[in-house]
Amino acid sequence: MIQGPTRSGWTSTCLDIKYTITMQELILVVDDEPKIVKLTSDYLEKDGFRVISANDGRTALEAARREKPDLIILDLMLPDLDGWEVCQTLRRESGIPIIMLTARSDESDQIVGLELGADDYITKPFSPRTLAARVRAVLRRSQGRLKPQSVIHAGELEIDQDAHLVKLKGQPVHLTPNEFRLLVILARHPGQLLTREQLIDQMHGISLESFDRSIDSHIKNLRRKIETDPGDSVYIKTIYGEGYRFLDYR
Repeated sequence: MIQGPTRSGWTSTCLDIKYTITMQELILVVDDEPKIVKLTSDYLEKDGFRVISANDGRTALEAARREKPDLIILDLMLPDLDGWEVCQTLRRESGIPIIMLTARSDESDQIVGLELGADDYITKPFSPRTLAARVRAVLRRSQGRLKPQSVIHAGELEIDQDAHLVKLKGQPVHLTPNEFRLLVILARHPGQLLTREQLIDQMHGISLESFDRSIDSHIKNLRRKIETDPGDSVYIKTIYGEGYRFLDYR
């Protein structure tokens, strides 16, 4: 059985604020253990991915061919077709990234999995946060960088990810590198609550401990630069005790 959303995009307009969003990367989770599927899917969705799932090998192949996911998390011990066969078949048909997820920890199993074409190998039990980080790493290697689109338009704000430029009402906004990365992470997830842990997890290449201590200061500086009235934020809302949300008006 396959579960989850299908691939599409959407545009919404309200109160003169318009978002044109390309849907986030689609992940296919293949496992016959419902608890593993739920744990993995819930964490990946909170991390900004779309997720569909399959609980046997044949359904996984059908889903991969039909939905064309950006990455597959594949258990080895599956009904009908095991993960080895699924991986072999997919490798003959496409170069879709595959992370094998299994209770088998033998080095020989890992070597076989990688030689069959898997891009990474994670053993159970596993940390959902580590799995999400490995997913992003594999996607970066396969796609160059993980991003839904080059330019994000939100109201009077324009964020050009390739050029590392931000404009407000057509005028340049000067941000520090960390402020820019933080703004991009928030803007890629309109309407979604992002905890401090999730923001830290997506801020690559900086001192995470230092960033954790100063995250509120970065948000304050961002508001000062992009909000008309920083005391009445339009773009970045604080959800007290939880994190931050970049607004959308769907």
